Amino acid sequence: MGIGIIIASHGKFAEGIHQSATMIFGEQENVQVVTFMPNEGPDDLYNHLSNAIAKFDTNDEVLVLADLWSGSPFNQASRIMGENPDRKFAIITGLNLPMLIQAYTERMMNASAGVEEVAANIIKEAKEGVRVLPEELQPQETTTPVAAAVAQGAIPEGTVIGDGKLKINLARIDTRLLHGQVATAWTPESKANRIIVASDTVAKDDLRKQLIKQAAPGGVKANVVPISKLIEAAKDPRFGNTQALILFETPQDALKAIEGGVDIKELNVGSMAHSTGKTMINNVLSMDKDDVATFEKLRDLGVDFDVRKVPNDSKKNLFDLINKANVQ
Repeated sequence: MGIGIIIASHGKFAEGIHQSATMIFGEQENVQVVTFMPNEGPDDLYNHLSNAIAKFDTNDEVLVLADLWSGSPFNQASRIMGENPDRKFAIITGLNLPMLIQAYTERMMNASAGVEEVAANIIKEAKEGVRVLPEELQPQETTTPVAAAVAQGAIPEGTVIGDGKLKINLARIDTRLLHGQVATAWTPESKANRIIVASDTVAKDDLRKQLIKQAAPGGVKANVVPISKLIEAAKDPRFGNTQALILFETPQDALKAIEGGVDIKELNVGSMAHSTGKTMINNVLSMDKDDVATFEKLRDLGVDFDVRKVPNDSKKNLFDLINKANVQ
């Protein structure tokens, strides 16, 4: 049993949002797009939805993400749901990109979860995806006295939390640092509760630091620190309960951290932007001889490499790509 996802809308909105999610999360199986065009009637839409469902396995549960409550896609999906009382359906309206990304995430993280459990988690994320900048325009939610309690002060230096060791769930090289693919795909994949951007350059740029903090997914805190601070944190027992996703802008930054004592056994090589003098080794990785020499040093230190842009990509061998590209 699995979950088949149908994205349904008036017009081609469903096609567009499906394409956007694919750019961020990669290609997904068991997803069907249904559009309701101006020249079509309710029966046409009913047939489109029925044909989409027929492409799933007969024991798959069905999740319909529709644009409007009481709109035609919702109404016809409800009709089919009523006609199939023995099959589990869930229909969520208010279709937005965070909702679709969360649907993919839920299905990836727990293959045994039922459609009802998945739907409940999606609704929360879809609501939290509606945010505004400047932040003072965001309506304030009512909080209980417990929720409004005064936050704890700084943890005293030397305090041991948990086993006293920073957990690095994922370390990634990505020129763009924290962006959509990292926030919505790699963060849940890594099960991280904190994102640490380690860069001497970005740590000095207040604007970039602020943008990175704003890009963090709900429930996950993002910090921007120089490499030296990451090295200190890796040895600080107060970070014993931290499950970290570490982001490096360059392989040179990663090497500096590892040589400083940060315990990284594997690097996800996700994106290295092209610039003058660099050679493309695939569609997202561009290197020069210094980059290659840095990766060779990392390899000699016992670091393995996971070349993937998004979690659903198949892993590639880094040095096979480098040798084939003949980097000069």
